[in-house]
Amino acid sequence: MDAEEVCLGSQEKSKKKKKGQKKQKHKQNKLQEEKGEEPKVENDDKPPETAFPPAFSVSVIKNKQRRHFMFLKYKLEKRKEKLALKKKRKKEREALGDKAPPKPVPKTIENQRVFDETTVDPEDEEVAFDEGTDEFSAYFNRLTNPKVLITTSDRPRGRTVRFCEQLASVIPDSHVYYRRGLALKKVIPQCVARGFTYLLVINEDRKVPNGFLLSHLPDGPTAHFKVSSVRLRKEMKRRGKDPSEHSPEVILNNFSTRLGHTIGRMFAALFPHDPQFVGRQVATFHNQRDFIFFRFHRYIFKNEKRVGIQELGPRFTLKLRSLQKGTFDSKFGEYEWVHKRHEMDSSRRKFHL
Repeated sequence: MDAEEVCLGSQEKSKKKKKGQKKQKHKQNKLQEEKGEEPKVENDDKPPETAFPPAFSVSVIKNKQRRHFMFLKYKLEKRKEKLALKKKRKKEREALGDKAPPKPVPKTIENQRVFDETTVDPEDEEVAFDEGTDEFSAYFNRLTNPKVLITTSDRPRGRTVRFCEQLASVIPDSHVYYRRGLALKKVIPQCVARGFTYLLVINEDRKVPNGFLLSHLPDGPTAHFKVSSVRLRKEMKRRGKDPSEHSPEVILNNFSTRLGHTIGRMFAALFPHDPQFVGRQVATFHNQRDFIFFRFHRYIFKNEKRVGIQELGPRFTLKLRSLQKGTFDSKFGEYEWVHKRHEMDSSRRKFHL
């Protein structure tokens, strides 16, 4: 006998078996109908649903595609269980009404933060005295008006230049100048002589802005930040029209420690004293886990309860690297605070701002 004949014979046998099984099922259904029972309907087309065991581990599956498919299926089941439990709790709360227990507060890194001894109390007399005598007291006492010089590292590329120009449109009374190889030690005396209160330097690496140096004039301090996630206006979706020349409002969030308080006052002194509310523009510095997120919005009141906001750009993120007393001095400058990565980043719940 040939191999083909053997294969054909086995196929015929399997067909006969299937026919016999179908006949038996048909007979059983007929007998159940005569007795008055409902026949059992079995769907051969639908495969039985696989239930995951309680101690299911995807890593046991060796096939990569199968493992990925089973992992997605496992995640989907877990999500369905979570949603069903959420709906159940919601119904229970609605049924109880006012007698329902208070919602549990979820644990986050922010509310599990390690207590910092330098946390500022706004009503503290010592803090009020320091605010009245620090380097920014002249601005907050309305003795000086902010005037900002924005410059770059030597030979800036197009993206850094556009970033500086857009920053100048956000900060009122700011001017963009190119250094042309001039050292910062020579730039600072010229800024002081011309009445500038801030020097802002944008550094770049591989054609991308990566440094943000902010020096308060004439007595300091100087803060150095790392810049990341820079998005210019053209790169933003659903952005509004270019900002107007009105002075924006300033919002400072979560600057709670002594160091954060100093940085917050430093950002506040960049903008004029009295915002022009007609422009409906807001500059926000939001501190979260020691990352400072900058956003620039325009708002509109739709009714008494609803407010619409529209981002104007640019947007970027800052991470404080050092705070230096006085103006910029890389060799002999005295540092108040320096970020030491391996020592200070040992705990995820420890924040400095």
